[in-house]
Amino acid sequence: MKKFMDEDFLLTTETAKELYHNHAAKMPIIDYHCHVSPKEIFEDKHFENISQVWLSGDHYKWRIMRSNGVDEFYITGGASDREKFQKFAEALPKTIGNPMYHWCHLELKKYFGYEGVLNGETAEEVWNLCEKKLKEENLGVRDIIKQSGVKFIGTTDDPIDNLEWHEKIAADKSFETVVAPSFRPDKALNIDKAGWAEYIGKLSEVSGIEIKDFESLKTALSERIGYFNEHGCRASDHGLDHMVFAESTGNELDAIIKKGLEHGEVSGKEAAMLKTALLVFCAGEYTKLGWVMQIHYNCLRNPNTEMFGKIGPDTGFDCIGPENGSAALARLLDTLNSKKCLPKTVLYSLDPSDNAFLDTLIGSFQGTEVPGKLQHGSAWWFNDNKQGMRDQLISLANLSMLGNFIGMLTDSRSFLSYTRHEYFRRILCGLMGEWVENGEYPNDLSTLGKIAEDISYNNAARYFGLEEKE
Repeated sequence: MKKFMDEDFLLTTETAKELYHNHAAKMPIIDYHCHVSPKEIFEDKHFENISQVWLSGDHYKWRIMRSNGVDEFYITGGASDREKFQKFAEALPKTIGNPMYHWCHLELKKYFGYEGVLNGETAEEVWNLCEKKLKEENLGVRDIIKQSGVKFIGTTDDPIDNLEWHEKIAADKSFETVVAPSFRPDKALNIDKAGWAEYIGKLSEVSGIEIKDFESLKTALSERIGYFNEHGCRASDHGLDHMVFAESTGNELDAIIKKGLEHGEVSGKEAAMLKTALLVFCAGEYTKLGWVMQIHYNCLRNPNTEMFGKIGPDTGFDCIGPENGSAALARLLDTLNSKKCLPKTVLYSLDPSDNAFLDTLIGSFQGTEVPGKLQHGSAWWFNDNKQGMRDQLISLANLSMLGNFIGMLTDSRSFLSYTRHEYFRRILCGLMGEWVENGEYPNDLSTLGKIAEDISYNNAARYFGLEEKE
């Protein structure tokens, strides 16, 4: 019986061990999509206890606690940090087979040196150890990033953000990690959601352009895209609940915007028309600048309307969406390709049954700008578990080209989540090792080692232009 989470965790063959320890594990990290705060990076935030760095804003952990019947008072309510941690520790042992169990113990081991297991009985020991480490060893955000070997962080930022903290980080020559904004214009596209008109007013103010029709909306977004580009932006991100594609004319778009500004309500078809037009426009701007366009879709937001009313969005109540956007996505890519404005694009669906579709779709639109111009993004959200990652990797290998994959990201709000890159790399090397030792690929360690290093780091560095701009 193997020891729990030893140095060969998830590595079941000698080839896998060789690939991980001598290749993948040595590579730096490019975390090209996450939700950490640039303000906290600049200020080098220090946390008082493990709850602050672990449970604050982490809806993955909140779902675990709710699944164990924990009262919301101990999750997002007014309970003390110590009480919240206790409830989580008591729930964790039941998460056998859940990546949360592995993530937590990888983080405790790497950042706090804890070799035991977390449960209700050991919670006090772990709490005290982490508190001591955070205080006595001055373990702040920057130390965590440096210790993790992170070379690049792509945050997620709204077009109206002034990017003040990115400017300050860039000016601080003592901090070597590149922290770049990513352009996330969802609020400008979501005319069918509450608050759109108010947001457009803010966008007008920030851009200095009065938005009253489609042309002025494009001009305002173009101004902000240019501003982001001046601040080192290399990627955009679009979070779509479901994929849409609907053709329209300029007059129709002007009327839709006027209706949204004056009345606040548009039809589903009208919303799809505006979103499609803006996606096409933005993609053209990204292409000019060499940016990467990321599209996340197929998420059902806030199905629990009672809890949405009580504590708002992004609190752990979303789920995989029921709508299949395959045809709409294919039409969007075809439109962009026909207009010669298809940028480097990473596609993520929350529905794992879309794996084969995405892996065949990207093969229909590859280009010469960079190997793997179109990417099937790493297993996202509910899929970034052991089986979900294996399924994504196997599908990508079967139907596309695994060797050009740009690898893992954290998509996290926690600075301790960089161990997810380790988790991914172990799974990747484990899978490659199985293929080699089953006689499905030659035992060519020179080629295999390069593939492991490329997927872990080099491919993303090339894809996001880090090789030229560092």
